[in-house]
Amino acid sequence: MKIVVDAMGGDNAPQEIVKGAAMALSKDKDLKVVLTGDEQKINKTLAGLTYDKARLEVINCTEVITNDDVPTSAVRTNDDTPTLAIRQKKDSSLVVALKLLKEDEEVQGFVSAGSTGAGLTGALLRVGRIRGISRPAVCPMLPTATGGRVLIIDAGANAECKPVNLAHFAIMGTAYAKASGIANPRVGLVTNGTEEHKGDPLHQESYHLLKGLQGINFVGNVEGRDIMSGDIDVAVCDGFSGNIALKTAEGTALAVMSVIKQNIKASFAAKLGYALFMRGAFKKIKKVLDYSKYGGAVLLGIEKVVVKSHGSSKAESVCASVLQAKDAAAQNLTANIAAMLAAVDLESVGAQQ
Repeated sequence: MKIVVDAMGGDNAPQEIVKGAAMALSKDKDLKVVLTGDEQKINKTLAGLTYDKARLEVINCTEVITNDDVPTSAVRTNDDTPTLAIRQKKDSSLVVALKLLKEDEEVQGFVSAGSTGAGLTGALLRVGRIRGISRPAVCPMLPTATGGRVLIIDAGANAECKPVNLAHFAIMGTAYAKASGIANPRVGLVTNGTEEHKGDPLHQESYHLLKGLQGINFVGNVEGRDIMSGDIDVAVCDGFSGNIALKTAEGTALAVMSVIKQNIKASFAAKLGYALFMRGAFKKIKKVLDYSKYGGAVLLGIEKVVVKSHGSSKAESVCASVLQAKDAAAQNLTANIAAMLAAVDLESVGAQQ
């Protein structure tokens, strides 16, 4: 199976992207990788790496779509800046990779750490969405307090939503959780209280819609503090709230580790206690809270697997994203989403497109 990687996307491109792709090849012998981007720069990094040359291909591109082409505000205001960037820079590493994803049957997944706005827009324009899905959604994976994982959907693609969008998010999140090995994923609707009357009209109507869906294990409303508790497997959000929840979780994890380090360094007794008794425990905590090992966020609802890595991704995170894309494709994620959507009769529970 081939996974195509935008080698020029992200803060640390192309060096860390190329290293991560090579790392993925070493971890999975059934994987092939195509790197799109500046061939000279890519080969310069590859020259210092050990990898199976028979399973890696480089496609030269003369352009790069950067965050200057697609500022963050463009995503929020839904203007046409991402569309212009996709249409104008046809030989960019991103557009060439998406074209390959669409046209080459052997290529089953795509990974980029580049512009989120361009990635979302490009996937819609060049690859297309699954028939019947109202809107694709960004779906990252976070660790839970019980050692499991939770999916947050949507985490930023759709700031304004309708109840049917949240229903589709629940369906797609359930399919993804099942592909990740969870037999009967628990789905929670993130709002400002657990009672069914909580939230604004969007969340109140969405609650009743999700409650009536067949094939969805809806466990009710959950608060932000419940997302990483281990009590749910899929957290359904509108993109605005989901993005805030994701960034808050990431920021909290970094803050907790920073406070722990400061207190360990504050006294000799603390340093001694850490060295003698707590070093192993803190290493495990750090490992659990390290989001980079979970890969990127899958853009659910697109006809093929698309993974958006964090913009600051290093090689380890890129490697995880490539393997994540391969695993999702191997589990027939997009076909399973389409099948679940066909089996759920949204009209019978009053969903309006």
